[in-house]
Amino acid sequence: MEPIIVIVFFPAPIHEMEKHCNIEIAAQISRASSTQNSGDKDYFHIEGLMESPAVDDDGDCFSPLLLNATSINVEVYYNKAVNYTLMVTFVSFLQVLLLIRQMEHSNTQSGAAKVSIVMIGQQAIMDSYLCLLHLTAGILVESLFNAFATAAFFKFVVFSIFEMRYLLAIWKATRPSNSGEGWETMRRELSFLYSRFYGILLGGILIMYELHNYMRWILLVMYSFWIPQIVANVVRDSRKPLHPYYILGMTVTRLAIPLYVFGCPKNFMRVETSKAWCIGLCAFIGFQAAVLLLQHYFGSRCFVPRKMLPEKYNYYRRLDHDVNRSRDCVICMATIDLRRRTNDCMVTPCEHLFHSGCLQRWTDIKMECPTCRRTLPPA
Repeated sequence: MEPIIVIVFFPAPIHEMEKHCNIEIAAQISRASSTQNSGDKDYFHIEGLMESPAVDDDGDCFSPLLLNATSINVEVYYNKAVNYTLMVTFVSFLQVLLLIRQMEHSNTQSGAAKVSIVMIGQQAIMDSYLCLLHLTAGILVESLFNAFATAAFFKFVVFSIFEMRYLLAIWKATRPSNSGEGWETMRRELSFLYSRFYGILLGGILIMYELHNYMRWILLVMYSFWIPQIVANVVRDSRKPLHPYYILGMTVTRLAIPLYVFGCPKNFMRVETSKAWCIGLCAFIGFQAAVLLLQHYFGSRCFVPRKMLPEKYNYYRRLDHDVNRSRDCVICMATIDLRRRTNDCMVTPCEHLFHSGCLQRWTDIKMECPTCRRTLPPA
């Protein structure tokens, strides 16, 4: 395959701009030699003389030009681009598996309500940007269309099928249940949700276009997608909303593309690398993942001082007037012996008694009293 020659001209200053030059320019290359080979590039030093006499023949129109030429090994360049698209496709496939695992982990209404809709929406916007970016690259480089279109298709699957479906499930779980509302009200609220999502999507494109010189800082903001979930866990006191595999897997797979672009010295995009920025990005998103794992294993408010925490309802409070009585748990239909240890039974704010294990399993599905359907506070 013949290399593509890119020639850059550096003309000397033109002192007599009022002269009129002939159209034809005579050039003669005296020497051309290869000076360096770095795999996908060959650097050449070319010396030559380009002459163009003026119309009045009283001198040259411009001084001799210095020519620099760079040849690109197209085959190596295309191989790097194809390997990149294979990496993006593999990462997208892993993200699909992680999303399926997380959706199974929170397949109940109570479990979906614990997940932050902002966190899922932010990741969906990131994948939509990547889909558009790879599709545009495939259109611009016709010979690489199939490779980039495949990567764009997998990102489209992650964004449009799984993340948008999960986003809708979270929205439905967080809505107040009102059987009397009509289809028009639900459709209006759903249209408002989609309009906000796509409005933020288009607004982000305009912001990145205007602030393209600060793209690395914009990426840091986009990679703060775990922060809304951390805040939601503290505010709602949610118990294990995300699966640990999902936290670790998404953290690693999201880092693949920025680390290749800004960390690989021989990336096909020819972007200037920055080791310090890559380390900072890994530390930033790694810290967020570490906080989520701490909340998963030690409680959502484990790092918040007790003095700053609001008063929490005690499900194990004792009812003195019911000490000598027995009741039936409406979940398992077994008798509750109130004369046993306090931790064996739980009392709701509406004064209904249940076995501790029964009510905990129930609240994992619905945060409401099994007897009167009153909303329950977090345990």
